[in-house]
Amino acid sequence: MWHHILPLMNGIFPINKAAGMTSHDVVARVRRLARQKSVGHAGTLDPTATGVLPICLGQATRVAEYLSESGKAYRATIRFGVETDTYDTEGNIVAEAPVTLTEREIADALPAFLGEQMQRPPVYSAIKRGGQPVYKLARAGQMVELEPRPVVIYALRVVSWDAPDLVLDVECGKGTYIRSLAHDLGARLGTGAHLAALTRTRSGPFTLDHCLTLEALETALADGGWRERLYAPDEALLERRAAILGEHDEARLRNGQPLRFAPRDPGDASDGWQPPVDGELLRAYSVDGRFLGILRWNATGAAWQPHKVLQVAPVEDAG
Repeated sequence: MWHHILPLMNGIFPINKAAGMTSHDVVARVRRLARQKSVGHAGTLDPTATGVLPICLGQATRVAEYLSESGKAYRATIRFGVETDTYDTEGNIVAEAPVTLTEREIADALPAFLGEQMQRPPVYSAIKRGGQPVYKLARAGQMVELEPRPVVIYALRVVSWDAPDLVLDVECGKGTYIRSLAHDLGARLGTGAHLAALTRTRSGPFTLDHCLTLEALETALADGGWRERLYAPDEALLERRAAILGEHDEARLRNGQPLRFAPRDPGDASDGWQPPVDGELLRAYSVDGRFLGILRWNATGAAWQPHKVLQVAPVEDAG
């Protein structure tokens, strides 16, 4: 069967992941559809979960990690009265209890989970120990005890309570396990609980409204409509300050050499400029508008150090 040639793509397709697929399954499918080797995802979604999964292609894979930094949002269905070993519907039931909770009791328990806290990840998770995902060790019958990790939960809002199911909107920072939140909430209220369903409604700058299904992406790649749906690699970094580099500084960036200049905030008045803080990241562009990469402020050397350098062709060579 004849296929039209697809160009090399550098950008992000936010995908609305269907239930039953792993995040890796989605990457493999996009790699096949786009006929491109360099494809990755930002922020794993469990197979049972649905929703926003940003898929990065080409040079966008270099900045995938920053997509998680501006947080995530979820709509979770938490089922009280049943506790499982995986903290979700996939596991074995380990405890059951009657549910006589009121919505007021649940609402009163939620503030304890807001803000910065230590959260213990589920044993059945993709966290690695000794090179092995801990869920494989757990399935092999090994005792696995994971250390609590610092997480941030910004907002919890009750959508509905229809016993034993609570629908909850969650806004959180990266690394937060909604399965652990469900388990811990059940423990706090004394009934036990597990995560019955999960949809990620936002990942970084992308919401469900930005997303394509894999079927819609396949159509867009076939009819050329993908160009309107591919987000630029710097989409993950637009909240950060930016600098336009002249030819001399662009060459220094490519050679990994430090740069010294003062960036400006977009639209800032001259007196509104704030000096950079150690470790601050800065978007770097060429005079003709190409996204060149990311610089990182080194306070000790008082210079911007090349942090991520993208392989971007000059405008006359692009195409």
